[in-house]
Amino acid sequence: MKTKKETVLPQPQPFTPGITAGMVREHARRLYRDKLEHGTLTLEDWVMAEKDLVATMEAEEISPR
Repeated sequence: MKTKKETVLPQPQPFTPGITAGMVREHARRLYRDKLEHGTLTLEDWVMAEKDLVATMEAEEISPR
């Protein structure tokens, strides 16, 4: 059985204007609390955390700037 090996990278710079790496890091910490206890986040995890943060801010009508 083949398994997909996830690449673990340091946190990338956010691609959304007005969103900082610290904002994404805090949101990821809340989203992936259990996963962080056992290791680090993948690039896909970081991207999903940023997208979720932006969606949450838009839903709450908070401007990123």
